[in-house]
Amino acid sequence: MSLDRAFVHQQIPQRKQSKQVKVVVRSKRLTSGEYILMGLYALGFCLALFFVIHMSAEIDGINRNIESVKTEMTEQQMVNENLAYQKMELSNPERILAVAKEHGLDIQNTKVKQASKVN
Repeated sequence: MSLDRAFVHQQIPQRKQSKQVKVVVRSKRLTSGEYILMGLYALGFCLALFFVIHMSAEIDGINRNIESVKTEMTEQQMVNENLAYQKMELSNPERILAVAKEHGLDIQNTKVKQASKVN
């Protein structure tokens, strides 16, 4: 028995030596200040994206308005050209003489004058 006791005594210290308590220190990867900064950066990034998208939509709307005004301008230029052509046709001297004769006007010295004055 004494050998058994001696054997047991020898094993107990070995077990105590093999049982070392490992202290695991878990450290945070980021501090709370870093989380706040990251949140602020994310918020700023989202606001910048919103601003860019908003400005892009505004510019697109303005470009559409410009195109519609250009279209209206070309249509009005066509109307003006048609009216200028009609003016040239109506100011034709032969037509003026024909209209003057229809309304009872005389030609004196190549000038059209009214035959009877209305006062």
